[in-house]
Amino acid sequence: MADRSTELLERVRQAIAANTPLRLTGNDSKGFMGRPATGEILSTAEHAGLIEYEPTELVVAVRSGTTLAELSERLDQHGQCLGSEPPDFGGATVGGTLACNQSGPARPWLGSVRDHVLGLRLVNGRGEHLHFGGRVMKNVAGYDVSRLQAGAMGTLGLITEVTLRVFPLPEHQATAVLEVDADQALGIMSEESAKGGPLSGACWVDGHLYLRFSGLAAAVAERLRRRGGEALQGDDRFWSDLREQQLEFFSGNEPLWRISCRSAAEHAGGGAWLLDWGGAQRWLRSARPWPELQALAEGMGGQLSLYRGGERGGEVLHPPTTAQKRLHLALKQAFDPQGLFNPGRLYSWM
Repeated sequence: MADRSTELLERVRQAIAANTPLRLTGNDSKGFMGRPATGEILSTAEHAGLIEYEPTELVVAVRSGTTLAELSERLDQHGQCLGSEPPDFGGATVGGTLACNQSGPARPWLGSVRDHVLGLRLVNGRGEHLHFGGRVMKNVAGYDVSRLQAGAMGTLGLITEVTLRVFPLPEHQATAVLEVDADQALGIMSEESAKGGPLSGACWVDGHLYLRFSGLAAAVAERLRRRGGEALQGDDRFWSDLREQQLEFFSGNEPLWRISCRSAAEHAGGGAWLLDWGGAQRWLRSARPWPELQALAEGMGGQLSLYRGGERGGEVLHPPTTAQKRLHLALKQAFDPQGLFNPGRLYSWM
């Protein structure tokens, strides 16, 4: 646990002077995401540790190389957690989790990691160590620059510190399992989501719908009674395996595609599917060609990405519109004018 920000800043400045591309990483737990990264490796793994934690304020600030496991252990001591339930993937860091914008099953109800960022520090492509946002709940006036880093995969700068909102652990949790087909599952998930209340997870896979309820014990018990179905014993294991992609569904050899779409979009069928986030995040195992799946995703009001496997030399994210591409390039120029940070990781042209 140490502050390595001075060393990291110096490494970036040396790279700028030599015009040397940098491959930014933490523990590389999500190296499979995006396009292949190039450049000299610059890791934040040793730049770790808690900076400030105010349990009564539900705010924590950490160095970017701090692992999720380390942070979660500290939060658990105070009965708190990260509401977005980000996956660990065997050593994920806080900085890498934000850079890849990774969230777990509770995302539609408690928000994404991007939603919980209050502030951060990062080194930009001019060798400046900048500070955005703050360490209190109400700190943003105008456009929140810190949230631009969510999903940028390190292409806009080297994150050194992150301040996050945290949440109390729920008093009680229980999961109902119903044997239904995908169309029925989507209808039930939509119905349950509209009710609000203690719903904190909704996933369909292999002909079974899993509904997780979290909150006050009495409210959870009443919702379970009304919903019916079979109570899942030891349900933590299922949701953990879903979050960490350890379910049998994720072990196939075919490429794994992710479609982010309207939760009420009709089920497409034609392959091995897993529906998460109440239907808004859909996983597909398929060797079907990109153009066909892109059209499928667009028909569902969504976007496609090649998450794992497949041919990663080409584009792996849904193509942006002309306006979106122009905005991407303008942001890249503003944060990283020499194009040294993770070149090509998001798109071949960036």
